[in-house]
Amino acid sequence: MITIIPAIDIINGKCVRLSRGDFETQKIYNENPLEVARQFADAGVRRLHLVDLDGARQKRVVNWKILENIATGTALQIDFGGGIRSDEDVRIAFESGARQITAGSIAVNDPDKVYDWLKLFGGEKIILGADVKDRKIAIHGWQENASLEVLEFLRDYQRKGARQTICTDVACDGMLTGPAFELYREIKREFAGLYLIASGGVGRFDDVLRLQEDGIDGVIIGKALYEGRISLAELKGFLC
Repeated sequence: MITIIPAIDIINGKCVRLSRGDFETQKIYNENPLEVARQFADAGVRRLHLVDLDGARQKRVVNWKILENIATGTALQIDFGGGIRSDEDVRIAFESGARQITAGSIAVNDPDKVYDWLKLFGGEKIILGADVKDRKIAIHGWQENASLEVLEFLRDYQRKGARQTICTDVACDGMLTGPAFELYREIKREFAGLYLIASGGVGRFDDVLRLQEDGIDGVIIGKALYEGRISLAELKGFLC
């Protein structure tokens, strides 16, 4: 069964959502991220995708206190991303309660460092962030495109010990028009042993059903929950 992973994105300590990674489109949904996290936990959610958007812009972990509050205030298994660039950032994230961290831009800019993290912590702790624009990896809060093609990127990291990836098609993110089904099916065909978490574009319950039918392992849902397009009650059967 596909794993449901709600997302909480943080700017200035508040729970927000963006469209296609554009900071000018930010919409505040709640002033208290812990309150949102508790609502998810109370509904039976087990995993949470927590993104430090301030950290992504400043290239260092910023909102570690919010991570700590959610980790101590709920039993959610948190994967944390945004601004992780150094060994110190990784230390802060894990000591603040993250079960896993997502390595995004750093996986392109300094692959040797991420290879070291994979050796040190293992592929269950380090999630590879594969954010995609026109099949190329997008970095630095999706403001830049690297020259790496997504399948090439994943293939290299799988050889180096990556076991999980969050793949976001930037064109879909926050648009509620459906995920990049074709891309995800292609990744599953090419990388049978890779735990694939789809992210971006989920706008209705049928999107979740289609991803499950395609054999996708997990799905991150953000704006669709906050806008009431999908309810936690609808997802109850996936939260057992």
